[in-house]
Amino acid sequence: MSPETHPNLVVFDHPLIQHKMAYLRDVSTSHRPFRALLYQIAGLMVFEVTRSFPTSVARVQTPLEVIDARRITAKITVVPVLRAGLCMAEGILEMMPEARVGHLGLSRDEQTLRPVVYLRKLPHDLNAGPVVLVDPMLATGGSAIQALTILKEAGATDLRMICLVAAPEGVQHLASAHPDVRIYSAALDRQLNERGFILPGLGDAGDRMYGTV
Repeated sequence: MSPETHPNLVVFDHPLIQHKMAYLRDVSTSHRPFRALLYQIAGLMVFEVTRSFPTSVARVQTPLEVIDARRITAKITVVPVLRAGLCMAEGILEMMPEARVGHLGLSRDEQTLRPVVYLRKLPHDLNAGPVVLVDPMLATGGSAIQALTILKEAGATDLRMICLVAAPEGVQHLASAHPDVRIYSAALDRQLNERGFILPGLGDAGDRMYGTV
């Protein structure tokens, strides 16, 4: 259920997701299981995220008879924010191997906390179907806002975002900048600290994922 103060946010309270989040947050979890947990949680979350994807009826021959079945009709694009979004994207692709993948490289200037774009590689027809932006952390919201702006400028019209941990400040900033985008998160944490990191959070997801802490 989404907290009433953040109508654009869906927080997953499923016991299995929360169980895996507990291990993900644990400082003693090393990079190999950390990557596996990111992968698994994203794969679990994508079921609800894709609920509104458009489908059409298709005639299917089973071993016994012909039936009307449903298939997703639109082109799906998954766009991870590098580098931390990559492992989550792989978990989503395990469930939707037919999806295309775009890449956005955004780094955070630690002085201004503003995002800097260093890579943009996207399909040319983003308006052909749903686009899922993937980034483990929604902190200040600056990177997500910049990424969504880029995707809209590239033609995307059906957007949603998946993250693992969100801060109230980031959720509010993103809702103000992109009120049409729904955010799906495994947790809504307490606040940001003076350096713009989420508390209690899970640390730097990219560093923990690749063992560069």
